[in-house]
Amino acid sequence: MGGMGRTIDGSYAEYTCAPATNVLPIQSELSWEELAAIPESYATAWACLHGNLALAVGQTLVIRGATSALGQAAVNIAAQAGARVIAITRNRDRRSILERLGAHRVDLEGPDLERRVRESFPGGVDAVLELVGNSTILNSLAMVRRGGRVCLAGFLGGLEPIPSFSPLLQMPSGVHFSFFGSFMFGSPEFPLSDVPLQTIVDRATAGAYQAKPAAVFRFEEIREAHRLMEANRAHGKLVVRV
Repeated sequence: MGGMGRTIDGSYAEYTCAPATNVLPIQSELSWEELAAIPESYATAWACLHGNLALAVGQTLVIRGATSALGQAAVNIAAQAGARVIAITRNRDRRSILERLGAHRVDLEGPDLERRVRESFPGGVDAVLELVGNSTILNSLAMVRRGGRVCLAGFLGGLEPIPSFSPLLQMPSGVHFSFFGSFMFGSPEFPLSDVPLQTIVDRATAGAYQAKPAAVFRFEEIREAHRLMEANRAHGKLVVRV
């Protein structure tokens, strides 16, 4: 968060120099390994849902890329906040995980997803959290009602640009579209105080947020951790114990 691992080296270091704007106290009895899995996914999901999407109780939210670590956190937070969550995944065998996190409905990703969603919600859904990225964003925009919101926060489908993107011709009128990246945390525009990390940790401790890491590796096992991640078999946050 705040550039660690991107513009700031030290993600795998025993010692590193973190920006003071990205340091704050947390009281918890959780292990370091459990704590390590929380901020990137749950703080980012919180900012997207309660900030960019202004999610309200009873609203219908579509989450694309729902089986990613960020997607699972978003399903968990949104369901606990009283939203009706439609979780979208490419993996048919991940349905039970998403339902356990609180998804009301699990659909498979596909080019006809907009049609399927619109058949169930002719007026459009209230919001979409788009984690697949540029390859599906236009389809996501078409699912939302007038006055609804779409937040782009991931690029699971790659970083290829949208060919010949023309907002005038391709964006529906009256739909709010925004982006959020966790590298913004700690900046003057997005101070960490905007996210109730202590509350998130408390809910994880109580079990309301199912934030435990999918797997914990010793430092000597980093290669295995990366192989699992790059094979798309992590199914959650991986933690390396330095």
